[in-house]
Amino acid sequence: MNLTFGVRREDKNRWERRVPLVPNHIKVLKEKYNFEVIIQPSPIRAYSEREYEKAGAKIQEDLSSCSIIFALKEIPINFFEQNKTYMFFSHTIKGQKYNMPMLKKMMDLNCNLIDYEKIKDEKGKRLLFFGRFAGIVGMIDTLWSYGQRLKSQNIETPFNKIKQTVNYKDLNDAKKNIKEVGEQIKERGIPKPLSPIIVGLAGYGHVSKGSQEILDILPLKEISPKEIKEVLENPSNYCIYKTIFKEEDIVEPISPENSFELQDYYNNPKKYKSIFERYIPDLTILMNCIYWDNRYPRLISKDYVKENYEKMKLQIIGDISIDINGAIEFTEKTTTPDSPTFVYNPETDTIKDGVEGKGIVVMGVDNLPCELPRESSNAFSTALVDFVPEILNADYTKKFRECVLSPEIKKAIILYHGKLTPDYQYIDKYL
Repeated sequence: MNLTFGVRREDKNRWERRVPLVPNHIKVLKEKYNFEVIIQPSPIRAYSEREYEKAGAKIQEDLSSCSIIFALKEIPINFFEQNKTYMFFSHTIKGQKYNMPMLKKMMDLNCNLIDYEKIKDEKGKRLLFFGRFAGIVGMIDTLWSYGQRLKSQNIETPFNKIKQTVNYKDLNDAKKNIKEVGEQIKERGIPKPLSPIIVGLAGYGHVSKGSQEILDILPLKEISPKEIKEVLENPSNYCIYKTIFKEEDIVEPISPENSFELQDYYNNPKKYKSIFERYIPDLTILMNCIYWDNRYPRLISKDYVKENYEKMKLQIIGDISIDINGAIEFTEKTTTPDSPTFVYNPETDTIKDGVEGKGIVVMGVDNLPCELPRESSNAFSTALVDFVPEILNADYTKKFRECVLSPEIKKAIILYHGKLTPDYQYIDKYL
């Protein structure tokens, strides 16, 4: 039994203030299970060291007495120790090149790696995620970006009053402000040349739902993708239009003899082609909330934008999924809260930070939930805390098949005794 565990500080960047376990849950784990908890000190963490001390944790730099260590983001190579268990978002399951040295180091040290991203229920739904908050912050920051873009063009709208999430006191403060913006739109409308403002959301999972949680505060009319043309003929400038794109709206079978089948698309994406381009010109804002890898068609290609830019209304892309040169081919880089946007110019195939200039604005912050660090951490910790006792009580000296853990956790073990577990053998080809 591993009765002492550690929580590593996050230091990937100065914006990463989140934690995997909040003080209230640390207190429960101590009182109910008598676990000892060591928290590494951090000058930027959203929860203070005093809050953790009051919960019964020790604050110290050295985590060598902890056989299990919790973190959130990737861990530096020099931090790992022999035979220990680490739990964090490893970003290795797609064979991400930049994290293969980290994975190799863990293998050399016979470490165990449990990845939050792979903890799922029997239906395959993720149980630990920040998706809702990525969607919430992503939508706020995208609406803010839209306001800034219009302001740069000397167009005054209620969107100018929306702030970037990091500048609100908390989520309630943000929602209150956006509600006031919505009241203005309802009463005075938006400039007619901008109408209709159509916000398209690609995807309908946790990220999309988080985005809609914010968008739905505004005066809204939801339409299907097929109704977009109808709206263009008789638009209202006293509301925002929302349309959600599912897989069948985004792709179709290459062969006209075949019909769309969701599972077939997941299993055989190369049998499908993108049809999303038929909607792009009429959208004002696009939120990219889909899972993507290079097996799937892109949402928007550079070639399409280069050929059609002059005919497009599209102003802003909130690229929450943020795959470099992925679903949005011209997402050339990730951004940070202090410089959250860049403009892609299709004529020159170049990007420029900010919201000004010819092209499409991309909001590409890659760790959006860190803009609401306490609220997003608390939601994550609420989901994680129930798994902690079994993770600490497991006997990791046993062989993998004999190690007693729930299916949800066991299927999330990428490395065991330094070796790739059966479900993750495919990663070997990236090493």
